[in-house]
Amino acid sequence: MGDLTRVTIDFQTSHLIFPTIIAIVLGLLGLAIVIRDRARIAAAGSYWRASWSAMDKPRFLGALALTLLYFSLMVPVGDIWPNTGLGFLLCSIPYVLATGILFMHERGFRQILPLLIVAVVGPTFVWWLFTYPLFLTLP
Repeated sequence: MGDLTRVTIDFQTSHLIFPTIIAIVLGLLGLAIVIRDRARIAAAGSYWRASWSAMDKPRFLGALALTLLYFSLMVPVGDIWPNTGLGFLLCSIPYVLATGILFMHERGFRQILPLLIVAVVGPTFVWWLFTYPLFLTLP
């Protein structure tokens, strides 16, 4: 009877409980949507073909590639200076700058200068806010 009042926590895996539950619930909801709307999903091929032909492919694929590169490099760069958040900072500045330049229509110095300021100040402020006042580490 004494074991009913004893609680043990495995700190190695305890943080995975809620993400696992949320992933299972989202998977079940997605499966329910696929089952319910299977006819509409099967007939959506022409919609996606039209969307693909009308989209701005260089910007879409470029943003996708930059985002994958950003998330792929953040942890390895952060491992060089662990628990400092410099991986976030050193990857966010070029990511914001490159993404902004990618979506610009005119790329003159006068248009890039404000973007350069935002690309440096924005991530630096977020890094400072998380590191010092909030005492949270970023990757």
